[in-house]
Amino acid sequence: MLNLDDHQPPVKPFALFELGFRPFFLAAGLFAVVAMAAWMAVFLGGWQAGDPALAAMFWHGHEMVFGYALAVVAGFLLTAVRNWTGMDTPRDTGLMLIVLPWLLGRAGFFIPDGPGIWLSLLGDSLFMLGLIVGVTRPVLRARQWKQLGIISKLVLMLLANLTFYAGVLSHLTPGVQWGLFSGLYLVLALIFVMGRRVIPFFIERGVDEAITIDNGLWLDSASLVLFLAWAVVDVFLPARQTLLGVLSLLLVVLHGWRLIHWHTPGIWRKPLLWSLYLGYAWLVAGFLLKAASVWLGLSPNLALHAFAVGGVGLMTLGMMSRVALGHTGRNVFEPPALLGWLFATLLVAAVVRVLFPIIDKVHYTWWIGCSQLLWILAFAGFAFYYLPVLIKPRVDGRPG
Repeated sequence: MLNLDDHQPPVKPFALFELGFRPFFLAAGLFAVVAMAAWMAVFLGGWQAGDPALAAMFWHGHEMVFGYALAVVAGFLLTAVRNWTGMDTPRDTGLMLIVLPWLLGRAGFFIPDGPGIWLSLLGDSLFMLGLIVGVTRPVLRARQWKQLGIISKLVLMLLANLTFYAGVLSHLTPGVQWGLFSGLYLVLALIFVMGRRVIPFFIERGVDEAITIDNGLWLDSASLVLFLAWAVVDVFLPARQTLLGVLSLLLVVLHGWRLIHWHTPGIWRKPLLWSLYLGYAWLVAGFLLKAASVWLGLSPNLALHAFAVGGVGLMTLGMMSRVALGHTGRNVFEPPALLGWLFATLLVAAVVRVLFPIIDKVHYTWWIGCSQLLWILAFAGFAFYYLPVLIKPRVDGRPG
């Protein structure tokens, strides 16, 4: 494999656009704070902003999926594909041309009436196209056909986002919900694929004891097929609730078995490991709560936020924290103590958002507000610590 470091220009003192994880992880961390603070102002304070044609609840969902989560995905893939293929991914001006449309997509929603929606549509479309091209070119050059599954999910994310906008602009009646939930489940699919690759790797090399983890091919295939069927039923066949419940329980069994197989006591001494492990566990809990919504009458919003806050939130925060340390030349085996507290704060946010409303429905609004505040604190802490890490060169003097 080509050693890219031998072909890089001199290291710059301002390194924000040297590699994809830098601007996108910083943008994701800051936007997680801004977007949740705005949603908190709407939910608790009745603040009104943006285009009245788009309900604030759908704006919130869209920005968590296509704003925050996709920024993390972009940063991860633009960095990982470079490692997988040995080929350069966009940097400097090319990387800026992917980041700037992402920013336009976020800003457009705060502009009232029609022009704002069109600006967001334009920004999101250009961002996704730039990301797809930036990831696909090195994959094709390296002939790594096994990565085409990930690229296909990015293409489907673009289509899901366009479906969402078609709904907002009244061109497709169920478009908002189809696009929003399809987008979320595609993010989950990406997390399952990438988590299956990297979490066992991180565990094997991160714990103090010797352990070897073997991912079973049958488990990969079965979980992928069942998840695809589950997502199609939930998004497009809402009347098939019994089938949805059965598929949910089967996914609990499959992914629960994977969690058991991945477990080793050493992970609980390593915040960068238990954050990913518990994030995956929240995804399993989401399937369980989905089954409970079918047969026990629980609100499906509980499963939704188990996926979003506990699963996507904790997994992405843990992944960003580890990748940013490793790719700036820092020691991932001795992370700052602050990270454990940030992961714990987000874990409590998930518990308060998902479990407390089951126990005490009377104070539902306050549980939501408390969870929002904890989310803001966790990501504000991340942004505060990682701002200098992400804008400065690697500590070992290497490019990237």
